[in-house]
Amino acid sequence: MSDRPRLEATTRSDSGKSAAARLRSDGRLPAVLFGHGLASQALSVDAHEFTVLRRHAGATTLVDLAVDGHKPRAVLIHGVQLHKVSHRPLHVDLFAVRMTEELTAEVPLVGDGFAPATELGGTLVHPLSTVKVRALPADLPEAIHYDLAPLSDFDHQITVGDLTAPHGVTIHSDPGEVVARVLAPRIEEAPFEAAEAPAAAAGEAAPVEGAPAEG
Repeated sequence: MSDRPRLEATTRSDSGKSAAARLRSDGRLPAVLFGHGLASQALSVDAHEFTVLRRHAGATTLVDLAVDGHKPRAVLIHGVQLHKVSHRPLHVDLFAVRMTEELTAEVPLVGDGFAPATELGGTLVHPLSTVKVRALPADLPEAIHYDLAPLSDFDHQITVGDLTAPHGVTIHSDPGEVVARVLAPRIEEAPFEAAEAPAAAAGEAAPVEGAPAEG
């Protein structure tokens, strides 16, 4: 028996904004199931059930989708349309995968541990938050972790080429892209102070030592 999260769905024949609004008022979300060689299928899912699922399922988490009580099939949550204000889900796109066919996906990056250079007053930055990977659906990682310990000073950085991909996973992002580094603290320049004016006023000659005094 699969230990993947499960989502129940129901087929729907109506479409359009008014039909979608009625679904949402009944506590359900309109959804579409699609995939290679599969005709798109209009579905609906329980809104609360889907919200709970999203708390634990990322973009690369395989989900067992059961439509109208039939045998479940593995899908990925391909996209979620959110309300602009409340950020509640409005529509769901589900992608049916073939377990023997590799997929390309964006996977989050997670830095573990401590960057020693931050003790020097630097700021840890993450210019890259995801990488593109290719793998069989069952091998897609939820995230790729890396150690922050090599960031011992401001000259060191971690790049995509430094990442270790899990077994069965190939990273397709540019190896030279910077994943993490520590920026040196900004040095505030002291305000410029004008040099003190010379004692002698401009245009006045200083007295020459040994010159005869005026009589």
